[in-house]
Amino acid sequence: MFVKSVLIPKYKSYTIDHNKSVKEALEQLEANHIDGLPVLDGETYVGIVTRYGIYENYFSANIMKEDYLQNTKVKDIATHKDHYLKGNEIFENTLIDLKDFPLLAVLDEKQKFQGIVTRYDVLAQFQSAFGMNKPGIRIAFTSSEIEGRLAKLSDIAHQYHEHIISIVTFDETDKLIRRIVMKVEKNDNINQFIKKLENSGFRILDVTED
Repeated sequence: MFVKSVLIPKYKSYTIDHNKSVKEALEQLEANHIDGLPVLDGETYVGIVTRYGIYENYFSANIMKEDYLQNTKVKDIATHKDHYLKGNEIFENTLIDLKDFPLLAVLDEKQKFQGIVTRYDVLAQFQSAFGMNKPGIRIAFTSSEIEGRLAKLSDIAHQYHEHIISIVTFDETDKLIRRIVMKVEKNDNINQFIKKLENSGFRILDVTED
């Protein structure tokens, strides 16, 4: 999945003109219950202003509060001007960039603003990948790293008519053992299914209903 698949397009994004004051930015942030705004000069991306950035700059500005709020332009404190996305990145890779920042802008090849990707939306995709939005049985197990193991797992699930909600693998290294977390819908033969996994060489680590 690519960044463009979780993009909030320009026409749905809250933005602010580069000549607006910090006070106007705060008012917009509060009114829309958001943490950051892309700063634009027409269609040209100038940077991002955040609630945290506004407060941080105020404490280092050494000027009166009202003077700072009324006379400081958002373009003067905008950050991340050179830190943006192009839309063709793999969305998983953005989690590192968004770990300590609420959003990133997406620009086209002419540096024109196209929209934003938010930390909230990226995390929501991870929640979906782990099946966190549906009730079921989460089974954690290990498997030897040999060809055909995932196909075998799929065959067993099909044999027991298990509906797989999600499946995630870990330890993508040169190790001979891979950890797998699979979530399936709860049904009456779940115990037989788990027993079959064990008999087929999958080592069960944990079974949790959520």
